[in-house]
Amino acid sequence: MDVPWLLVAHGSVTALVVVSFLCGQWPIFEGTFVQRINHFLTFGAYHHFLRLVHAACGNGARDLVLGVERYCCDRPNPILQVFYVAIIGVTYFIIVQTSFQYIPGYYVSGLHRYLSIVAVAIGALLFVLTSFSDPGTVTAENVSQYLSAYPYDGIIFEEKECSTCKITRPARAKHCRICDKCVARFDHHCGWMNNCIGEKNTRYFVAFLVWHFLICLYGAVILGFILAGELKERKVVYILTVYYGIDNSFSGLFPHVAQWLLAVHNTQILLAVFLAIIALLLGGFCAYHTHLCLTNTTTNETFKWQDYIMWRKKVNEEKAAANGEVRKSPPSKWKAFFSRSHTEADETIVKNNIYDRGMIRNMCEVIIPLSERQSFFRKKSD
Repeated sequence: MDVPWLLVAHGSVTALVVVSFLCGQWPIFEGTFVQRINHFLTFGAYHHFLRLVHAACGNGARDLVLGVERYCCDRPNPILQVFYVAIIGVTYFIIVQTSFQYIPGYYVSGLHRYLSIVAVAIGALLFVLTSFSDPGTVTAENVSQYLSAYPYDGIIFEEKECSTCKITRPARAKHCRICDKCVARFDHHCGWMNNCIGEKNTRYFVAFLVWHFLICLYGAVILGFILAGELKERKVVYILTVYYGIDNSFSGLFPHVAQWLLAVHNTQILLAVFLAIIALLLGGFCAYHTHLCLTNTTTNETFKWQDYIMWRKKVNEEKAAANGEVRKSPPSKWKAFFSRSHTEADETIVKNNIYDRGMIRNMCEVIIPLSERQSFFRKKSD
């Protein structure tokens, strides 16, 4: 059958593109086609597009594209917010129009009609809270409290003045060039929210990720149960085995069942695959940001620690070379990735995160930020 192989090919290409885009810069993929695909998706395709526009339409069109890029990437704008609302609205509308007719079904209760509305409404509420809440803006009025709440570690954070805001920048804070303000416990600027993710709205952002992961997983599972119910009610397997003499085994039935589902319920299959892929991506983001919360680290601090550790490794290597030490040949990329052993140079580099106070206290700090506690305001009076 051509249909199953077409599905396998489509899934393989989709998986390759997703893995290349998300993981193409990992050390194990260095020098491989995965890294080249990642570079093309993140940089090459856009530069080739610019060259094409310049060759076809001249400098004016190229400058117009660059202007659109600056508006989309360097200034606050609601483009991705509108795109998110469109994705949620259109997807839910299609599900209602094409799949609600099978609810209730053999395996699906009619209650899911109303649960889906509640789930989408909660997701929209978390989106609004993340997008329009204060991320933790540092001002001249509250900078002294933030300086007391977040001490400098002397490694990745040292006392310095923000050249734009003209105030002392607290530890863990960063000036966002897009929002043009200093944000306490800065994580990143999220284009989907058109807002920075910082001390005060990290809780909403993580809840948004977790909830949308659960929504997509829930939708994919319900659609799967709808398809299974249709197979059961229409007795597809029974008809194939009894009337058409198909072997009652997975290898014998799968091509015919897949062909029937694609012919009769192609919309439900496409929706289930779409939601499953989004759930997979969101699951990765959920795991990453949950890890950050449990260790009291931010995305910005993760990059700072990576830069610091790379700098220290380079310094150690230069010292070893100056002392005439012979450096062992590095292990293979896969062995280095999965191995827990470290070289002598690596063992001297310690990530000393002074803000990590244990998983429970770290999560409490995310749920109830320091700036919303009574101790934070007492520091102002002191």
